[in-house]
Amino acid sequence: MELRQLKYFVRAAELLNFTQAADDLYITQSTLSHQVKELENSLTVLLFDRVGKRVQLTEAGEIMLDYARKTIRQAEEGKQVLMDLNNLKTGKITIGSTYGLVNLLLQTITEFNEEFPEIKIQVVLASTSDLMQKIRSYEIDCMLSFMPSSADNQLDIMPLFSANLSLILHQSHPWSKLKKIGLQKITELNLVLPSPSYSIRNFLDETLKTNNIKLDAKIEINDIHSVLELVNTKKWHTILMNSSLFDFSELIAVPIEGKNMSREATLIFPSGVYRKASLVLFHNLIKKKAAMKFP
Repeated sequence: MELRQLKYFVRAAELLNFTQAADDLYITQSTLSHQVKELENSLTVLLFDRVGKRVQLTEAGEIMLDYARKTIRQAEEGKQVLMDLNNLKTGKITIGSTYGLVNLLLQTITEFNEEFPEIKIQVVLASTSDLMQKIRSYEIDCMLSFMPSSADNQLDIMPLFSANLSLILHQSHPWSKLKKIGLQKITELNLVLPSPSYSIRNFLDETLKTNNIKLDAKIEINDIHSVLELVNTKKWHTILMNSSLFDFSELIAVPIEGKNMSREATLIFPSGVYRKASLVLFHNLIKKKAAMKFP
């Protein structure tokens, strides 16, 4: 059983398509098929059910996928430990983020790159639920989201700052001068909201349910930037965290009054995984930036 074979198996298992997996791995399909078959022979079990051109994981394949990912990750950790011992500030970090924290992330990685130009950074933007899948499968090194601290022993959740649930409107709106606003008052407005796939929408729905208030959203969009684009037309309004106003200088966030209207922004790492030196440097820098931006 070779590390290369495990990598091939994992990609084929994730896509359930040998042609696409081979393209992603920059190898031929015949090479991929041969290496997966060799892996199956060494394990004396079938990892895939092959029906024509369709493939599905067997029960053994489902079990092996988790172990294969961990083995690949541990091999990469070993390499990284040696690099850190030699003080080589090189390599790559992959950071996931929800849209509401993009502004903080971009400011941080800009400064990070200036100090450590040899470290490559890959950014993955997605919803909290999508990022959770990626961090559990070791596709990303860490993630920024508004996921609260929990007793999940598979995750290390580090608090960064608190943000407020807010009404987002154009600065020309007369309510933009308000210091706070009640949820009931917002029912008078034309609203566009993020779709339920976003954690902010789930948080909002729970808050509305607790306060026995219903909002009539005319539009739902599964892209926060598009939501803000509509608000910027002056015809629409939305409800997001106050930290979500990225690259929209004419929009104002008016805090919504009431109990439990804040959420904690967090940086999350998979638990029990070696944290390479570059990630420690990134963590320290983003904590510093968050303290300055959201004191």
